[in-house]
Amino acid sequence: SALLDGRSASNDPENEAYRHLVVSACNYWHKSMPYMFEKILDFTELLMPEDLLSATSILTNLREVMTEEVCKDVEVIGWLYQFYISEKKDDVFAGLKKNQKITPENIPAATQLFTPHWIVRYLVENSLGRLWMLNRPQSKLAEQMEYYIKPEEPETDFIKISTPQELKICDPACGSGHMLTYAFDLLHSIYEEEGFDPKDIPEFILENNLTGIEIDERAGSLASFALAMKAAEKLGRRRFLRIETKPDICVLQNVSFEPSELQDIEAMVGRSLFTADLRATLTQFEQAKNFGSLIIPKLKDPQECLRVVAAKDLGSDMFRAKLRERLLTVLNMAEALSSKYHVVVANPPYLGGKGMNGPLGDYAKKQYPDSKSDLFAMFMERTLALAVKRGMMAMINMQSWMFLSSYENLRGKLLTHSTILSMAHLGERAFDSIGGAVVSTTAFVLKKSASLDSVGVFLRLVSGENEKEKSDLLLSAVSDVNHEMRFSVRSDTFERIPGKPIAYWASEA
Repeated sequence: SALLDGRSASNDPENEAYRHLVVSACNYWHKSMPYMFEKILDFTELLMPEDLLSATSILTNLREVMTEEVCKDVEVIGWLYQFYISEKKDDVFAGLKKNQKITPENIPAATQLFTPHWIVRYLVENSLGRLWMLNRPQSKLAEQMEYYIKPEEPETDFIKISTPQELKICDPACGSGHMLTYAFDLLHSIYEEEGFDPKDIPEFILENNLTGIEIDERAGSLASFALAMKAAEKLGRRRFLRIETKPDICVLQNVSFEPSELQDIEAMVGRSLFTADLRATLTQFEQAKNFGSLIIPKLKDPQECLRVVAAKDLGSDMFRAKLRERLLTVLNMAEALSSKYHVVVANPPYLGGKGMNGPLGDYAKKQYPDSKSDLFAMFMERTLALAVKRGMMAMINMQSWMFLSSYENLRGKLLTHSTILSMAHLGERAFDSIGGAVVSTTAFVLKKSASLDSVGVFLRLVSGENEKEKSDLLLSAVSDVNHEMRFSVRSDTFERIPGKPIAYWASEA
């Protein structure tokens, strides 16, 4: 007010007062969403634009684009982020044409791809939705799942879930959180149907059900923000600000330890917990930003170590406090990457072996020999491993793994250890945002259990010319399948395991 009534000297009092309001608002929201709103201090205020109120300012342009109607759907966050990194993405791919390898810091820009909502719905409804319907055959949830494919015969081989809190869902390459936000919606309906108090449901979901893993700090912040906005939408602002649970988004960090620090770490965790697996795990995250969720922690169950280290009283020893902070970071990353999820859903990064930097390429050859040709294929193996036995993995990725000889061993491994429940073969032009026929894709759901009696449902959608046509074709094919318009045909897409029926094929024709 001093600026506006002239008591405080300023060349542009209105603009300066507005800057103070923006800073105050950011600092206010920092208390409840520190992952999204960093504390703005005196020196960072200097980085704010001088002109915030004129007709040509960045805020004016933002208001014109970010209308109230646009902001009603939280997925706008993902579209904004894809636009935000588009220029860097172009630079990275221009470098690839000159045979420049993609460095760890450029992997997010090279591999981030926002997933259209209809594909997200198909994946989540036929994994999380299917698992819940198996446990609650009388549930009304199917009525809101347009892309859900009903099992032809009653299933008996599935994970038994007693309450919604037991469900564990993970996106190991979560980006800005689109898969997780739709899973939030579906979970909210599940909790409501089970009779939970609506004011408790958002916190239950954030606390129990959803985990995202990401290498990009900004994308991870946006995923947390998107889930927080889902909770705020259900609760209202005042009640949302009172909940203490934060979204479980694990942003992987490069962490290393000196040999001289191991003795202090042993003292923190205790001799009985300072196992060979823990010592090996301490070395696995030195290139976490490069290897991402492909890291397979040697320590299979970090929870006891986490409990002991978090409760350790270090007094005023600042050195050991910093060491504990790094140790907790590694243990939390190992916990996120442990095999404990009922449903794992992802649109993984796509990056061929020729574009990988040296350490990533070497890691691929050593850890993923059957899928080393591309990151998306390695993520197929890794994502399936994150699921518990009989859990579900849902993914959209490049279609090349179905046909190329370089993925023959991968196909054999998948068909031997899992079951294809359904697949929507999209082909080209499923992503309008990346310029049409740039990438040929397939979306599918696997169960981590081989079944000789199971018959998958395959939907052929390659003729659609754009997202709208393909989403319409998918809805039509799902409707046909659910109304028993299935027919069995020979499929040459996969090597056939003797005695195993493989597909019903529903064509767009």
